[in-house]
Amino acid sequence: MSLVKFEIFSTVVELGSITRAGEKLGLSQSAVSHAITSLESEWNFSILNRGRSGIQLTSNGERVLKYIREILRWNEEMAQEIANINGLEIGTVRIGTISSVSIHWLPEIMKIFNENHPSIEIKLLEGDYDDIEHWITTGLVDFGFVSLPTSKHLEAIPLKKDRMLCVLSCEHPLADQNEIRFESIQDEPLIKPKKGSDNDLIRILKENKVTPNIKFELSDDQAMISMVENGMGISILPEMVLHRVPSNVKTLKLEGENFRTIGIASTSFKTLAPATKKFITYLKSWLGETSS
Repeated sequence: MSLVKFEIFSTVVELGSITRAGEKLGLSQSAVSHAITSLESEWNFSILNRGRSGIQLTSNGERVLKYIREILRWNEEMAQEIANINGLEIGTVRIGTISSVSIHWLPEIMKIFNENHPSIEIKLLEGDYDDIEHWITTGLVDFGFVSLPTSKHLEAIPLKKDRMLCVLSCEHPLADQNEIRFESIQDEPLIKPKKGSDNDLIRILKENKVTPNIKFELSDDQAMISMVENGMGISILPEMVLHRVPSNVKTLKLEGENFRTIGIASTSFKTLAPATKKFITYLKSWLGETSS
């Protein structure tokens, strides 16, 4: 068993390129290819398909990848524990994050954390809720920010409730309302986040028996707001996303109590490496201070 080969394989899959994996690891392209070929020869099956469209996992490669990443994670945790015993602080914290958390929470938290733990590296991978759950499950990240409830096979810790608000142009007929009733937006053209980021919206509409009239599905929050600004429809977005809306866009409360609950999820919080546990402690402390 070669941890170096495992690290090479995992990095190739993560970056989708032998060349880029070599650049990241400081290895030649031929050395990376040789490591992959060596694993395939040792195991008697292919783990990667190499084609014009790039690198793709084979079904057998996908089966072993989760074990490889688990081995690498345990090796990282052992190295951190040994360092702790010797009075040192080292390690890498891999976090799956959503854009609103990347903008509002992580810069300040990471600044404080890095000042106190300069030898601990933090790596961020940004995606939607579905991406992050997949990354947690496959071991690509140690933990991730999600909207609760999340998959039953993951452990989760709730962090903060974030109000869901109706977003509409100031010229919209409903813009002068104090509160938006769901029955009044039943037939309104709706601009919604793409699948994987729309969990909270779909849940809220279902709870209030609204069948949405979906006009656009977009991946970028600011693009959705721009569509609203130009009268292309309305949207329902988390308050954290709406920190800088144009002057001719209005955000209004929806009837009832409608929130998304931001939390963190992991396969197991108990078995996380010391560096990751430290970061989560800082995260909780920072949120406690900012909400008080």
